[in-house]
Amino acid sequence: MADIYDNSPERKFVEGLKKNITAIGVKRVDFCIGYFNLRGWNQIADEVDRLEGGYVDELNELQQYIREHRYCRLLIGMHRPDEDLIREYYSCRGTEELDNEQMLRYKIKIAAEFKRQLMLGAPTNHDEQTLRHLAEQLRSGKVCVKLYLRRPLHAKLYLAYRDDDASPRPTIMGSSNLTYAGMVGQGELDTQIADKDNTKKLAEWFDDHWNDQKCLDITQELLNVIDTSWAGQQDLKPYYIYLKTAYHLSQEARAGIAEYSLPPIFQRDLFPFQQNAVKIAVRHLRNERLNGAMIGDVVGLGKTITACAIAKMYETMFTASTLIICPANLQDMWKKYKIRYDLKADIISKDKPIDVDNMPFYKLVIIDESHNLRNREGAHYQNIKKFIEHQDCQVLLLSATPYNKDYSDLSNQLRLFLNEDADLGIRPENYIQSIGGEHAFIRNNPDIPIRSIRAFEKSEDPDDWAELMRLFLVRRTRTFIKENYAHVGADGRKYLEFPDGTQASFPERIPSSLRFQTNPEDQYRRLYSSEMDNLIKSLNLPRYGLSEYLNIAEQSSASIAEKRKLENLSRAGKRMMGFCRSTFYKRMDSSGLSFLLTLYRHALRNMLYVHAIENELPLPVGDENALPDDYVEDIAAEDTLFATENNDAVFVDGQTISIPTDKRTYEAKAIEYYAAIQNKNGINWIEPKFFTKKLKTHLLNDFKTIMKMFALCGDWEPMQDPKLNKLIETIEGKHRNDKVLVFTQYADTAVYIYNQLRKRGIQNAAYATGNSDNPTKIAERFSPISNQANISESDQYRIMIATDVLSEGQNLQDAHVIINYDLPWAIIRLIQRAGRVDRIGQTAEKIYCYSFFPDDNIEDVINLRKRLNERINANAGVIGSDELFFEGNEQNLRDLFNEKSGILDDAADDDVDLGSMAYEIWKRGTSAHPELKQIIPNLSNVVFSTKKAITDQPDSVITYARTYNDFDVLSWIDTHGNVISNSQKRILLAMACEYGENPQEKLENHHEIVRRAVESIHVDNTTSAGTLGTRFSTRFRVWSLLDEYCNRPVDLLYTQEMKNIIRLAADDIYQYPLLESTKFTLGQMLRSRTISKDDIIQHIIEVHKNNQFCRIEENVDSQNREAQILCTLGIRN
Repeated sequence: MADIYDNSPERKFVEGLKKNITAIGVKRVDFCIGYFNLRGWNQIADEVDRLEGGYVDELNELQQYIREHRYCRLLIGMHRPDEDLIREYYSCRGTEELDNEQMLRYKIKIAAEFKRQLMLGAPTNHDEQTLRHLAEQLRSGKVCVKLYLRRPLHAKLYLAYRDDDASPRPTIMGSSNLTYAGMVGQGELDTQIADKDNTKKLAEWFDDHWNDQKCLDITQELLNVIDTSWAGQQDLKPYYIYLKTAYHLSQEARAGIAEYSLPPIFQRDLFPFQQNAVKIAVRHLRNERLNGAMIGDVVGLGKTITACAIAKMYETMFTASTLIICPANLQDMWKKYKIRYDLKADIISKDKPIDVDNMPFYKLVIIDESHNLRNREGAHYQNIKKFIEHQDCQVLLLSATPYNKDYSDLSNQLRLFLNEDADLGIRPENYIQSIGGEHAFIRNNPDIPIRSIRAFEKSEDPDDWAELMRLFLVRRTRTFIKENYAHVGADGRKYLEFPDGTQASFPERIPSSLRFQTNPEDQYRRLYSSEMDNLIKSLNLPRYGLSEYLNIAEQSSASIAEKRKLENLSRAGKRMMGFCRSTFYKRMDSSGLSFLLTLYRHALRNMLYVHAIENELPLPVGDENALPDDYVEDIAAEDTLFATENNDAVFVDGQTISIPTDKRTYEAKAIEYYAAIQNKNGINWIEPKFFTKKLKTHLLNDFKTIMKMFALCGDWEPMQDPKLNKLIETIEGKHRNDKVLVFTQYADTAVYIYNQLRKRGIQNAAYATGNSDNPTKIAERFSPISNQANISESDQYRIMIATDVLSEGQNLQDAHVIINYDLPWAIIRLIQRAGRVDRIGQTAEKIYCYSFFPDDNIEDVINLRKRLNERINANAGVIGSDELFFEGNEQNLRDLFNEKSGILDDAADDDVDLGSMAYEIWKRGTSAHPELKQIIPNLSNVVFSTKKAITDQPDSVITYARTYNDFDVLSWIDTHGNVISNSQKRILLAMACEYGENPQEKLENHHEIVRRAVESIHVDNTTSAGTLGTRFSTRFRVWSLLDEYCNRPVDLLYTQEMKNIIRLAADDIYQYPLLESTKFTLGQMLRSRTISKDDIIQHIIEVHKNNQFCRIEENVDSQNREAQILCTLGIRN
């Protein structure tokens, strides 16, 4: 009886096939199969190698028989190209000979299916060895492969030939293909044929099909597929993997740059890096799913003119108008640009209410300095958001500092145009993994879609936010522009060049410290004494915590309106108490007079409350219990109730500035101011009866404490102010012929400096604060050239004292000297200020950036700042990251004090958006080596290489994969399986290498790490995944029930089989919506009080078995849902 092979343990087909190939006298073999899996060849590769080969007669292209020496002929019958291609191929053959170009095109398309095989799943070392072995056999002629195209051929025939034709040929015929499943895995039925006559007929059948005219030799094409794949014999340069990664990550940037063209005037006026920003931003804006973009280039790189170009493109493409929303002080600047470029645009202040229903339609809305709209509870924010929703327009945000305090700053800006539940296509992966995975997220946040902005708001992980901003942000730094767009002059300086040949250089920022002398007895030391610190700590600040003084007994008699006011008191009381106390410390650090004026105002307001309480008058409550939307520190922002007040109670006698210390003066002023604010809008009034007597007691106690603080400090003597004297010495000494820009955080300090300069004979000075009517006009008189203003030299200002109102949107590059009178609490502020003069068009070679320090040991200064910072953080609570002690880095202060070069330079690559970074890597690589423009895009997926580690990089592997719905995932895992990073930007930087770097030996477990990385990638299959609805929805309640049973142990009634079905059902309902009929039935069952959970589970098992549970997509099979490996890079230390 003939041998049978069915892949049972005792009758494996592969064993029978090997037995035939290695039978005594066998020289060669012929296989006819339906399908051929390249990776499955390893089962018989060694046996084929040992064949001696034999001669066989074959028809050539001229239909002539020739003798060929063959070892293994492989005829494939079911791997077929497109039928239209087959018809085209053979219609040509019937009329004329194919030329080489046509033949090559057909063969490449036919071999594409085999190429796809090698891109599925994660490779293994065994796969790599098998494919390289097969390639060598194809190359040496050991294996020859043809594709049968006359009709689909599903035959499986395995013939072995001996020299002795009289003996039967060992032959197997049946159902097994040359795949792993066919030879070993799945059930098959194959039989051994032993009689001579039948095997002779089968051999003749094979020869007839092998020699058929409609049979195409694809041996060379298969060899090319393997050689150009990840299994190719020639190791790729690591630079190729680096550039392939940049190529894919820059896809959006490259598409935008290729797709759009700028109007001629902007091709003339914009540098290449600005033109690229325009095109990439328009590409982001035109994404219908997002409808918004942000240009976040650092200060001085031309965001305004870039936005003008985008507005002009929209005007040209859509015949549409643009609305520009900007800070009030920048309206004049925008109007100049509107005129210069003839923009069809309207310009309004962000503080001006918009009549939503009656505004004209705008296709594009530009929001300048968008970081000012980070409080989504504010009235201005809500008004603008409502307008955008009503317009259904696209939104362009402009901000050099999009992230200021925390990540809600970013999300709030994006929420201006994003629906909070919109499907972004990505999710906060690091946060999700940190809480235990997607099921934990959905359990904790049932109402939040997992791929929405609300999901990202749960995360504090920087990499999650970097991934989100990749969809919207175009951001480049000065360092990045210098490295990628600048030319190098003969003197070694880098510069940009306008189309007309004009050059714009990059000056060097020189940090310098201005050190002033103090002595133990002067007013400066008294301000920073422990006695003053203790007095500040002892303040009760009752006006900022009125909710602590409520009279519970009286509240019951309050009207509805009064109850609402009383409830609002507690919303921000503690926040404002902390804010007020921190303001004392920060204004003290600015100047002694600013600190004293703050105390004076605080005492006056306390006495106004005392006056109201004593006369049973209502207490004024304005917006002092909530920070204003447009809060800027140069305004006396402890509250805004007293806008009519001035400093008329502060007495100046010669050069001495005195603050009143008698109670009568304050009582008189309190009566005057109470009368002045009675008719002010925006003030709520609350009867004093709703507060306990302790409120008045604490108000008076604080007043007495403030009087002690005045007495401790004494009158302020400007002539003895060491910091002010050092400023004047610098202005009139080293920089007497230069324009000087002096920055301070507070308007009081700016006015103080201005007045003192004039009193000492320096007349060509001006100041600009948040209270200035037109800061732009003031800026033009200080910097007329950069603002294209025609102002005579005699009308120009040489000295400009400004708060940070001039640190946004102004061109001040006529100057190259900046003095920071008070040191901001985040070094980014200093960098931004330097950017006001270090802008395109700056002609100076050096920019001097001065910072004040007392002439003490630097450690004493640091200890002082530490103490102040601890006070601020302990009391403010809500003051964000920009208020930290120089971002927690004491070294920054030491570097400033010691004038370290580079401390004020902006970041290089780590602050650049990923698309721009990847594009420049691609452009730089292909510019230096043009042939890579063709090589890199044609590299097969799954290719890999290994580079030498730099610095402290561990042995590790970087995997770059793409989900079936086109989202990029990069992971960096060490050889122990630990995840180093999932940040695409960090990983791209880690991959950096040089073109000439040779590949290192592959890590032993390279492919194993890649497989682990791919398995860890969550493939989010449908847009409904992770959006189970509210906790009351049918879908969420069913999922919760299934999740509960998934965690239940099996027993006699709840079997393992049932549990497995429940797990599948839980996965399905998480990824797919319920069928409507099933949703209706389950909804009724869940609402019923008589149906048990077990009954519902039994019903779910039944409908799931019958495929009536969820609406599952049928056009994407499970194999195609796997992540596609694009490339991998090993790092060997």
